Amino acid sequence: MVDTILGRKIGMTRIFDENGTTIPVTAISVGPCVILGHTDKNIRLGYEDIEEKDTKKPQLGMFKKLNVSPKRIIREVRNRTSDQEVKVGSEVKVDIFKKGDFVDVVGISIGKGFAGGMKRWNWKCGDMAHGSMSHRRPGSSGSNTTPGRVFKGHHLPGHLGNSQTTVQNLKIMKVDLQNNIILVKGQAPGYKSSLLIIGKAKKKQNKA
Repeated sequence: MVDTILGRKIGMTRIFDENGTTIPVTAISVGPCVILGHTDKNIRLGYEDIEEKDTKKPQLGMFKKLNVSPKRIIREVRNRTSDQEVKVGSEVKVDIFKKGDFVDVVGISIGKGFAGGMKRWNWKCGDMAHGSMSHRRPGSSGSNTTPGRVFKGHHLPGHLGNSQTTVQNLKIMKVDLQNNIILVKGQAPGYKSSLLIIGKAKKKQNKA
């Protein structure tokens, strides 16, 4: 059974448990996705219908060969299922999840523009005395004559966010089979309507 699906972030809201405690949740519209192909390691999924005129000819030929409608998004996900009989052309729906499952959600984080080192890398600030001229500045970033350059990967101010992010072990609070929506506890990465990859959690055991 395929345990990963594509979806889009709807937004955040809250629900209440039986004790009246408020729980922040993220609503995600998931699937249905179509299996376009698979290997021992990866499964290729198609998501969101698109018109034939908006599809590239090589991809259109692939879709016609598989007898499925053209898809806007094609992604390869890890094949973590023990079932080797993954049927090409079959659909993956929200019913692969149930309430209480834990999932890992992959998405592109919200871009926050240019940020200084203290915000981007949690640097400590310099001396806050009146004589100090370096409260939030990077300070010395290179070395002396040897090697005389800044090492690659050195933490410096720069673009914050807008990078692939994985949030692990989000608990599913509700599964809406009719509308293909799940509610996960906490915040999923990305902005509203951004593409997400939702799969069973790798590190946390799901309920049987």
